[in-house]
Amino acid sequence: QVRLVESGGGLVQAGGSLRLSCAASGTIFSIDAMGWYRQALGNQRELVARIGSGGSTNYADSVKGRFTISRDNAKNTVFLQMNSLKPEDTAVYYCRVQGARTYYWGQGTQVSVSS
Repeated sequence: QVRLVESGGGLVQAGGSLRLSCAASGTIFSIDAMGWYRQALGNQRELVARIGSGGSTNYADSVKGRFTISRDNAKNTVFLQMNSLKPEDTAVYYCRVQGARTYYWGQGTQVSVSS
């Protein structure tokens, strides 16, 4: 029933911007943290950004100053604004939502940055 639908990925040139969104469908009670992870081919999945229920944020060092995570609690949606994109940002991006009893993963959206 619960499903996280991601959108906003695509192909951009270096220096460009993308805005990812992840909307939770179905009922999820007591949503706590939301986050974005990414996995490049041949690499392990890594945390990109995380936002707590109160709005506190954490970012990977590699994206600090360039990416901004935000959330709309009323819409059960988390966003990732990505600016000044670099080729090394190329990866599949996954959103993650922490519910009351479990966590949920999005299907992943491809972000490709050309040099």
